[in-house]
Amino acid sequence: MNRNRRGKRGRRTDTKRAVIDIGSNTVRMVIYSGAERSPVVIWNEKVAARLGRDLSDTGKIPGAAEKEALGALARYALIIQDLEIDDVQTVATAAARDASNGAAFLKKVEKLGFAPRLLSGEEEAISSAMGAIGAFPDARGVVADLGGGSLEMVSIAKNAAHDAISLPFGTLRLPALRKQGRFAKKVTGKLEDAGLDKRGRHPLFMVGGTWRALAAYAMNAIDYPLTDPHGFELEPDEAARLARKLVRSKPEQLAGLRGISPMRASYLPNAAALLLPMLETVKPARLIFSSWGIREGLLYARLTDLHRRKDPLLAGVDAFAAPLNSSITDAARLAAWSVELAQGDGSINERIRLAAAQLAVALHRVEPNLRVNHATEWALDKRWVGLDAQGRAMIAAALFGSLGRTELPGSLRRLAGDEELREGQTWGLGFRLGHRLGAASRVSMLTSALARRKRKLILRLDESRQALANYPVTKDLEVLADWLDLEPKIKIGKFDLEDEPEGWIDSPLRKS
Repeated sequence: MNRNRRGKRGRRTDTKRAVIDIGSNTVRMVIYSGAERSPVVIWNEKVAARLGRDLSDTGKIPGAAEKEALGALARYALIIQDLEIDDVQTVATAAARDASNGAAFLKKVEKLGFAPRLLSGEEEAISSAMGAIGAFPDARGVVADLGGGSLEMVSIAKNAAHDAISLPFGTLRLPALRKQGRFAKKVTGKLEDAGLDKRGRHPLFMVGGTWRALAAYAMNAIDYPLTDPHGFELEPDEAARLARKLVRSKPEQLAGLRGISPMRASYLPNAAALLLPMLETVKPARLIFSSWGIREGLLYARLTDLHRRKDPLLAGVDAFAAPLNSSITDAARLAAWSVELAQGDGSINERIRLAAAQLAVALHRVEPNLRVNHATEWALDKRWVGLDAQGRAMIAAALFGSLGRTELPGSLRRLAGDEELREGQTWGLGFRLGHRLGAASRVSMLTSALARRKRKLILRLDESRQALANYPVTKDLEVLADWLDLEPKIKIGKFDLEDEPEGWIDSPLRKS
């Protein structure tokens, strides 16, 4: 099950790949598809076998836990076989590593057809770090991956990991550790000995399901407009305030909150107690929660340098939109055609504008009655890697603009400022005009141009395209010009983008 299916010249003919993660708390199978740089989860299944639940007491994997884990793995083996997935990575972490019967357990896993790789504490930390690096390119800071059996801490900078350590502070071990007393002092001592990068304050990247549950708790507390905790940020003072509150909380009160399962609710108070000395010792600039961790890190680590350098947002959007007959080529053409409408910070916004353009084209490929809901769901609810909350809001504004709407949901103003939202809406209104002009065809884009000249918004068309200068194009041009407080103008003739040559024919804006 560890072979790779490849076609000619190394191209993947079956993009499905699976990662089996045999952790201390859960045994999980995730099947991915889509772009290699931005894989999409198409199947995610776990069983809470809690292999490491007795490590503090007996040092062994309990028989009942082993049986439950092997049962799940036998099921996973059949699913992988039925789906004909050849690319499978199987890894085992703290429970199998630390338990006295861990090696015997892995022998049984092998008999099911898997080839489990037992990760050392450092390898586990580095794999988690690679996941964070893949999700947040060029990030610098410290990754904290909280699992059932251990807490992995590793510094990241320049797309590489260093100073990786594994600490015995997993969620299954925390209750016993706290009962022993002097818990905060023990955590602080281990972290101070770790030698993590403290040269300047940098983010603390939070990896693992329990940390994401903490993010969900914070998002619920402020009625945050997004549902995905990936990329959610917390200031250290606010994180400490919430942690102190969580330490005193009862799991049954937490389990009813959106995004917090009963299992994670039972771990949260102890995880919050762990977070407090972490904040005091690491002193991060802010907390950033990542949904990419060890499994995505294993996939990212295999990529070539060329694939790693790809933008994960654009790769993900292309994989999503292409089946809706919206290609990156279409998007690039539309973005180039409307470039004079881009007034914001190009170094930051151009990649977002290109992603918005491709999604806008895709939006017009679905039934009209679905478009408003999709505009919201695609921008705000779908998991995009490499996109922050402000970027999501700008894409939402662009998609609404592409539908001809200038009124936005009020919740977007909690994610981005008025200037950024207006920028996104302007993109979208431009996309709408370009799409309407000639169904955004290659010919219509190459034989026309949109320009801002003084107080005018000028749509220029080649003589061969004059018939396109009718309603509804004229209406969309008027709407866009009014939005920009400009006078709409259509020019027909052989055009030059810099000059207005003689022979231009004024084409009045007409409505039917």
